[in-house]
Amino acid sequence: MKVLLVNPPRFNGIPVIREERCEITERYSVLEPYSLLQIGAMLRQQGDEVALLDMNGFSLEYGALDAAVRGHRPDAVMFRFTPTTFDWDMRTAATVKAVDSDIVTAGICWTLHTMPEAVLGESPHLDYYIQQEYEVTAPALIKGLNEGAPEQVQGIAFRQEGKIMMTPPATPLEDYDALPLPAYDLLPSLDPYFVTAPAGRPYTIMYTSKGCPFRCSFCTVAGTPLKMRSADSIIKELTFLKERYHLRTASFFDETFTFDRKRVEELCRRLNEERLNIQWYCNTRTQLVDRDLLRLMREAGCRGVSFGIESGSQRILDSVGKKTTVEQGRLAVKWAKEARLKTFCSFILGLPGEDWSTVQETLDFVRETLPTSAQFNVAVPYPGTRFYEQVHGQSEQTIDFRRLYQDEAVVGTEALSPQDLDRAREMAYRTLYSSGRWWGSNIMHVLREPRDLNLAIRYALKIADNYLLHRMKHAH
Repeated sequence: MKVLLVNPPRFNGIPVIREERCEITERYSVLEPYSLLQIGAMLRQQGDEVALLDMNGFSLEYGALDAAVRGHRPDAVMFRFTPTTFDWDMRTAATVKAVDSDIVTAGICWTLHTMPEAVLGESPHLDYYIQQEYEVTAPALIKGLNEGAPEQVQGIAFRQEGKIMMTPPATPLEDYDALPLPAYDLLPSLDPYFVTAPAGRPYTIMYTSKGCPFRCSFCTVAGTPLKMRSADSIIKELTFLKERYHLRTASFFDETFTFDRKRVEELCRRLNEERLNIQWYCNTRTQLVDRDLLRLMREAGCRGVSFGIESGSQRILDSVGKKTTVEQGRLAVKWAKEARLKTFCSFILGLPGEDWSTVQETLDFVRETLPTSAQFNVAVPYPGTRFYEQVHGQSEQTIDFRRLYQDEAVVGTEALSPQDLDRAREMAYRTLYSSGRWWGSNIMHVLREPRDLNLAIRYALKIADNYLLHRMKHAH
């Protein structure tokens, strides 16, 4: 079949990340649609003809989609969407159907996988909703359409005789190394892509693993099957990107990159042997690093680690099943700084039990540890999470998923209103950005790491623009 993969346009000019746990607006990052590149490679592998249009990356409007559909005349169009940009993203399906109503439209969204009736009920131009496990479900759906039996595909929702039907969940991919290299050639270039600030390009994200066995109550990927790529597979992709695109920076987009210490050690050894000269970043948990591992990662090209700290209050961490301690957070930031790694810490304000005293504990943690950068989000009751059940109980009323922004509270706690949490978020950023010690710490980092000067300047300009002009809206 002829398939057109689409990353919809930016939302009111604001870039959108449409990747699993990060289905969010993000003013200061433009990421390539990595999952669509994976799908493209798998479709080619089974004999389909594939094209891709990244309107978000290349800042294109819906007119470009109309032209692409008329030019390619695909049998099917597949695209990703997010809860907060739902109506905007669904213009993709409407635009396709306006050109040719016989073209099949299929959408992918992880966050709303427990709400297929709401998704299809509010998107009349969407034929199929791929709920989970896109690596398995997306190519299977196209194959099913080609063979005339899409209703036998697992992991989808669709309409049949006026009713919304759901098939059983798809079985997760067992061998993550079996995936082909993403179809990077479907993109004109890697030029538009960066994270946080436009420095260190050419840049890409990469999944070296997917899933997380931990069960934090607020997380949309909590308790999902862990799928890991081998060091060989990762090196193969990085070598390709270095030779073809002269890649300089990669972000390993895994939920918990250092879950398997031996795999990380092997990857670091191979990176040193291959001398690819690629700087890289990763996300992980504070209890899964130590001083020796962080130093090893630095020697292999790692330049920054993002930690999900969530709160400076042990009571809050325990209430959400984080299975980490505040002390582990302090040590992880300390050890990373000692290894000359930039530290990025994320916090969530408004988790169960939050009050002004626990907010203060988080602010104290920030003042004490002085991470290179921090993001402060408000707690969001995402569908399918335990936090959602705590907030909504057994209520049959569906939430307005369009309001699930991480920069504007929709629910409060017993002690704090949504307005209080928005104010706490502003206080947190003000605490960080008004700290002379924090600015001094980052200046000292640049003096030790002069290669980061360009990034530091751009990051400072981002702070001024984001904090003073946009008041931290659509930014994390």
